[in-house]
Amino acid sequence: MTMDISNWTLTGLVQRQAEAHGEREFMSFEHGTTLTFASLHRDSDHMACKLASLGVGPGDRVMVMLKNRIEFMQVMLAIMKLGAIFVPINTELKGAFLQHQMRNAEPRVVFLDAALADAFDAVQGGNESLAAIVYVAGAVPDQRPLVLASATAMTFEAFASLAGAGRDVLISPKAEDIACIMYTSGTTGPSKGVLMPHAHCYLFGHSMALNMEMTEQDCQYVCMPLFHAMGLLLQVISSLITGSKVYCIERFSPNTWLNDVRTCGATVSNALGVIPEFIFRTPETEFDRDHRLRRVVAVPIAAEWGDAMEERFGFKFIQGYGMTEINLPCYTNADDPLLPGLAGHVLDDFFEVRVVNSETDISMPQGEIGEIVIRPKVPFCFNQGYFRMPERTVEAWRNLWFHTGDAGRFDEQGRLYYADRIRDRIRRRGENISSFEIEQVLNDHPDINESAVVGIRVEGAGGEDEVKAYIVTDGGADIDNVALLDYCVEQIPRFAVPRYIEAVGALAKTATGKIQKEPLRQAGITNRTWDREAVGYKIARRIRSSGSRT
Repeated sequence: MTMDISNWTLTGLVQRQAEAHGEREFMSFEHGTTLTFASLHRDSDHMACKLASLGVGPGDRVMVMLKNRIEFMQVMLAIMKLGAIFVPINTELKGAFLQHQMRNAEPRVVFLDAALADAFDAVQGGNESLAAIVYVAGAVPDQRPLVLASATAMTFEAFASLAGAGRDVLISPKAEDIACIMYTSGTTGPSKGVLMPHAHCYLFGHSMALNMEMTEQDCQYVCMPLFHAMGLLLQVISSLITGSKVYCIERFSPNTWLNDVRTCGATVSNALGVIPEFIFRTPETEFDRDHRLRRVVAVPIAAEWGDAMEERFGFKFIQGYGMTEINLPCYTNADDPLLPGLAGHVLDDFFEVRVVNSETDISMPQGEIGEIVIRPKVPFCFNQGYFRMPERTVEAWRNLWFHTGDAGRFDEQGRLYYADRIRDRIRRRGENISSFEIEQVLNDHPDINESAVVGIRVEGAGGEDEVKAYIVTDGGADIDNVALLDYCVEQIPRFAVPRYIEAVGALAKTATGKIQKEPLRQAGITNRTWDREAVGYKIARRIRSSGSRT
């Protein structure tokens, strides 16, 4: 039987839930703002008309670089109600990282958190399609970088007061229409913009709601950024589908996590990367089980704290496996053991998953490790390629399977285990980092001839990577590493700034001129490795405010 996904659109979803739940609270934010189901629908209608008056229409891209705040949700739905494409941007980006995404997306309008305006200072080159930039939660800067100078600039308040177009500009997108472009870090090149249909975005929330057994009585605690599929699609959209509540904070803090969970009455949450280990390492308190939290999605789980954390806090961990491109095709269930790397059971109503030889694409025997490849069974519940990167799309989809670049295996029960990364991708603090983009910044430094960036495993990193940069200097001579990091901090997101630096005279290459990175990873920390943490080098967050969390 073919599954009917014809109403799987985010715009249709918000309209249905507004009609069903009216002014009941849907989403609240730590600074006191609140959305009801009806107000989200109503506000996004109004904002869509304002956007249309700025020239935004079907197919146009609108870039949104906002922290976790009410305007993010309102603007996202407004964009989609015009048939335009929502492009959320990592709020840590700046310099070359942001420049690539700006040039690739060519947005018609940019919504920018005023506190993040300096992110564009090092972005070079104009964008002829950019008509307007809207500064949220602050004033228009007196001086604007060249890339934004030609666009009309206004505050969010001024945007909200525009006369706007008539309601006839509002459309009802179809499940197959592109709702969003999310950028995922490149492995051997720049970040790729994933083309995500409405049905694909909807399925993130649909499968999360089913596997977490969510109901209207649940409350979702969101400490992940909304520009990330985890926070937005898995958490917020699953709550919208089930008619349950969301409490959203600006950024995670292990020191306030328990109090937040208790205060908002959270029953479900997600904790990506090292977040659960950071929570576990906090001192035990008499309130550790005095909360309503029952299930938490977490990846990866470590044997040293997984079972102990469940016992301490009294909730159940759920694991899974997924990517922005592929959704989450696997989840564990309540009967599965809590094992590191266990991704769980394939959602076989929606996906086919195989483990293959990464060179030949021939299926590996059960129990043996190979590359995880996936394809959808339901149309438009999967990515539709990479925006303006046809070569990368074809490469990923070779032999009619989407190649994840991740290694895994199946056990005799048919459960998938995640083993490691195959491609040159670095995972740190829940972020996928492109070594290529860091190398481009390093290679522009006057004292560096060439560089290679790798992820290395160190004790206490929670199964994730630390970033190590090998820099080629004249004769392998050391340079001023503190000054080098100062240079990096100006151009690289804080989560991607290398922790380790090692100067070398040359880098080994293959016969075709490619850098041999595996030996660099295997070398790990040597007596030539400089560690910024050992010398007390601290990277300050770009933005600090009275509401910042520690």
